[in-house]
Amino acid sequence: MHTLVVAEKPSVGRDIARVLGAGTKGDNCLTGNGYVVSWAVGHLVTLKEPDEIDPRYKHWRKEDLPIIPEKMETKVISKTKGQFSVLKKLMNDADVSEIVCATDSGREGELIFRYIYDQAKCKKPVKRLWISSMTEEAIRSGFAALRPSQDYDNLYKSARCRADADWLIGMNATRAFTIRYNVILSIGRVQTPTLSMLVKRRREIDAFVPTAYFTVRADFGDYEGIYIDANGEKQIPEKAQAETIAGAVKGKPAEVTEVVKENKSERPPLLYDLTTLQREANSRFGYSAKKTLQIAQDLYEKHKLLTYPRTDSRFLSHDMQGKVRETLSKYDGNLKEIGEKAVGYGITLNKRVFDDAKLTDHHAIIPTGKPASKASLTTDERNVYEMVATRLAAVFYPNYEYESTRVTTRCEGYSFQSQGKHVTQPGWRELTPAQTKKGKKGSRDAADGEGELPQLSRGDTRTCKAASVKEEATKPPKEHNDASLLAEMEHAGRRIEDENLREQMKDCGLGTPATRAAIIERLIEVGYVKREKKNLVATEKGCKLIDAVPVEMASPEITGQWEKILSEISKGADKESDFRTGIVRMTEKLVGDAAAAPDVGFTPESYKKGGRAQKKPVTLGIKCPLCGKGEVAENRAAFYCTRFREGCKYTVWKNCLQRIGGPEISEKLIRLCLTNSAVKGSTGTIYTSSTGVLSFVPGNP
Repeated sequence: MHTLVVAEKPSVGRDIARVLGAGTKGDNCLTGNGYVVSWAVGHLVTLKEPDEIDPRYKHWRKEDLPIIPEKMETKVISKTKGQFSVLKKLMNDADVSEIVCATDSGREGELIFRYIYDQAKCKKPVKRLWISSMTEEAIRSGFAALRPSQDYDNLYKSARCRADADWLIGMNATRAFTIRYNVILSIGRVQTPTLSMLVKRRREIDAFVPTAYFTVRADFGDYEGIYIDANGEKQIPEKAQAETIAGAVKGKPAEVTEVVKENKSERPPLLYDLTTLQREANSRFGYSAKKTLQIAQDLYEKHKLLTYPRTDSRFLSHDMQGKVRETLSKYDGNLKEIGEKAVGYGITLNKRVFDDAKLTDHHAIIPTGKPASKASLTTDERNVYEMVATRLAAVFYPNYEYESTRVTTRCEGYSFQSQGKHVTQPGWRELTPAQTKKGKKGSRDAADGEGELPQLSRGDTRTCKAASVKEEATKPPKEHNDASLLAEMEHAGRRIEDENLREQMKDCGLGTPATRAAIIERLIEVGYVKREKKNLVATEKGCKLIDAVPVEMASPEITGQWEKILSEISKGADKESDFRTGIVRMTEKLVGDAAAAPDVGFTPESYKKGGRAQKKPVTLGIKCPLCGKGEVAENRAAFYCTRFREGCKYTVWKNCLQRIGGPEISEKLIRLCLTNSAVKGSTGTIYTSSTGVLSFVPGNP
């Protein structure tokens, strides 16, 4: 008898097979030592499309909405049907006595396996492999601690609820609003609130009106100061006032009237979870969230250099103390020195690093301890690996400590402020030199608090050698990039206006670390967002969608509440029924909202069933009967005039006659109608007016 091991990807399956001693090649599997190891290729099974549940849903009709199946049925994905057949055969093979689920250790990995298992109608016992690293040691330890699949039933319930909710909201809202506006509109439970953040930022920028102001900077020889008024304000509204101040102090004696020094300390940052890694990789290297996730996944699966990357935890368990010390001791190449220093500082059970209470399904992303200097890594892979490796060392370095100095200098009755910083202990900051700018004495950096000031005491005197006026302007908010949008998504609950609800949901976000990159890419794919260099900018279509959908659909509040409930379900809370009831109610409300949605001027598009837009309108080569200038064109739901932008209102909906017993209007039929005043068929006669309006009289011709 054999044990069947099902991995999520072929590369992972081969790694597991090597550790288990299953080296004999079979039909998309590896066998040996009592094991058969095979794999999925990501999702092999998914939820059925509406028209696969009932053929009548092939046509997008308002009267068929909402579509709420009694049971959410699954299907085998045709593209990977062959691999599903392999797994189905193995799962039901008489020589296989039990199965090990070795898909990724998370909500989506659990769903992938359970869908396959159920679709294959398998009834054999299942155990779960739950690991955070693909090293040989981790795989062996994982197989030595397999747990019954039932221990993860709550995780599966959460995953299934998420999938069903996304289907119900996405399928129904997309159809309802597409029918309402005659343009394909992709709407999602998570993607639409995410889009609203980008739309809000674009509108803040568009509405921003810059205000000019002036500053006066005085040069006291070995340091500089910026003019401040009695309230500490640096901005001067009028140029004449600024020039008066500059003229008054130039060449005049000055005196230091106040010196305030304060010792400050910054603790090392926390370890990386996926979202923080994506944000910092975007800020440092310009990598998109999607790219960083792929790099981290390759470092986990292919190179075995990082632990499981799709984590939302920034902590380690206390029993990993020895493993961390060993990992840092194995740093090689240009990382060897910082690893040795970290060990020298002491790998103590610091609660900012080791905290079992703050662990989720996986611990923070850290190196596995495998030597990296000779690994065949791309530049991008090495950048991300060294970020993670450096962070693990940094958390054990001393605090970054410095002395902050604020100096006030008076000249001719005017006050000038200077701020400086003197580093007393570089600590963990020595690992991030770009963040520890050291200004030279007398530099502009010193006046702005980024460099060192000379030793000054109250009563010291100087001469104002020069004074300059600079015109500046208030600046609009910055466009979002991957880093800032990920932060908004992660902390969406904190943006809620209701104080009580905000406190309850402060740690709830939009999506999960594993899905946020895909959500951003989806918004770009459907034309709601575009990349402008490193920025993510809402398009006109994206802005109009937010105008069209109800407020609650665009708000992170409801989605954040759902994510909170999904998390609670995965931890055993009995909320599955309530969640599903809420989703159905929301679906029904969205369909009603679509019918009564406001007029929003979307640019018509030609599209096919399933929402795939065509690049150009499909024209029929027939003049518009209403305006006589444009041509009749076709999209998914109607025939219309190509001069719609110029105001022509000619539109014939394809289902306009079906409610009174007539046929659906096809291309062939509309051609006949536009060339003949009357067209007879088996169910009655269609009459066409001189302006192209259709009417139908039922009855035999």
